[in-house]
Amino acid sequence: MSDDESYELLGFDNVLLPVGDLGEAVAWYERAGFPVGFRLDEAGIAVLKVGKETPGVLLRLDEELSHRPPPWASPRVWLEVRDARATAEALTTADIRPLDEPFSTATGWTVEVADPWGNIIGFTDYCKRPELRRV
Repeated sequence: MSDDESYELLGFDNVLLPVGDLGEAVAWYERAGFPVGFRLDEAGIAVLKVGKETPGVLLRLDEELSHRPPPWASPRVWLEVRDARATAEALTTADIRPLDEPFSTATGWTVEVADPWGNIIGFTDYCKRPELRRV
């Protein structure tokens, strides 16, 4: 890019996650609290809602992908919740096991889970920095 060309990042569109079975993935994410925005089986995609924002989590079918544990250095997607520790309890009740106990961060608490294909989703709160949380 030249000095007089630039671009501005405006925000997230969607976060794409590969899954090996769209129906199984949609059911797993619904148990984890994600409502389905829309699903197009013929295209092998489902978009899950995240709060009141338009962007969401897009599940994309990769039929060659099998169940696997998350790779050690796997990227993470963290989503804001009101109370991460309560979310950990709700996930456990829904038969979704956190990777570890909720842990403290600079802004609050976080709990992470991995879907059957190794995608890691974190749920984080801002209890230590309430001025930064969504209203």
